[in-house]
Amino acid sequence: MRPRRGFTLIELLVVISIIAVLIALLLPAVQSAREAARRSQCVNNLKQLGLAVMNYESANGCFPGSTTFPTSQCQGWGWSFGWAQAILPQMEQQAMFNALNFMNGTSSPAPGCATTWQSNTTVGYAQLATLLCPSDGQEQRAGAPWGSLGYMGNYGGPAHIYRFQGTIVPFYTSGGPDGGFTTAGKNLGPVGFKSITDGSSNTALFSERLIGIAGGGTITAGAGIDAKRAIFPNTMSSAVYDASLAGLSVAQQFAAACKALPPTTTSVGSNTNGQSWIRGHPFHMAIGVYAHYGTPNTLNCADPGDGTNISYNGYGGTSPPNSNHSGGVNVCMSDGSVKFIKESVSQAAWWAIGTRNGREVVSSDSF
Repeated sequence: MRPRRGFTLIELLVVISIIAVLIALLLPAVQSAREAARRSQCVNNLKQLGLAVMNYESANGCFPGSTTFPTSQCQGWGWSFGWAQAILPQMEQQAMFNALNFMNGTSSPAPGCATTWQSNTTVGYAQLATLLCPSDGQEQRAGAPWGSLGYMGNYGGPAHIYRFQGTIVPFYTSGGPDGGFTTAGKNLGPVGFKSITDGSSNTALFSERLIGIAGGGTITAGAGIDAKRAIFPNTMSSAVYDASLAGLSVAQQFAAACKALPPTTTSVGSNTNGQSWIRGHPFHMAIGVYAHYGTPNTLNCADPGDGTNISYNGYGGTSPPNSNHSGGVNVCMSDGSVKFIKESVSQAAWWAIGTRNGREVVSSDSF
């Protein structure tokens, strides 16, 4: 009788060890491949938004405004429709666009108006995949049940020196039905290609931002990825609302103070970023716009002098784009191209591509 052959215990342990090593080596590669696919989808989403805006501009002679306030009869306290609803037809969402009631708003109505904003909840509660970066990682909506927004329009550079010089900005120049919304700032919309004298390939149109945390709650500045979803009060006031105090030195000091924010600083808002794609507000950057102030993936610092608007980050805040992509963010330029801007980009270059007519000289290899 021939002896029965088999594996020894040592041989089995060796084989198991080899398999374990191979799995350990393979998992990072799988994760990397998945992130590459998500990042590719994010780039595609931004290209779709850029194309939609170009088609919108071709039909209307301008880009969509960051908000339609105060055009509707019953829009409350500055709240109105945001830029995303304007390009629904160009995103193959004509039926959704037709379902909107533009005589009503998206929030509590202005004094003297009936509470009629609920007529727009069917559209506003819908979540459009094109408006979210797949790498965000947040499974719950920031402002549930409203659909979230992970892509932001370019509001312009630091408000101290480049107020409203972006591409997705408010249209109005005086107070609306609610009163109190006025600004001494220039460079308001409408904005079209003819307004981009710095060159469309050197001027940003959209970027991305991680949406806020569902339910809110307090976050500290040292809380890692969650810190990028929140808004923090800066240690200094920029006095941006006083035009006589605006200037380059103030902007630089404010940006530096934000970068040096103590990690124990507690947030003033953690669920406002991108909490509703259908909404817009002329002074609340957290809703649908970002600023070329703080460089990519830095903290979102609000001006402590912003009063009741601070949790939504008024236009004096740093309001940078951020993402879960390693090393930077995707930015759709005004010519429709999408570029990956590293978080190490210089502050000067970052500010320059945020303005449409700032006359800065910036080369493509600087961002």
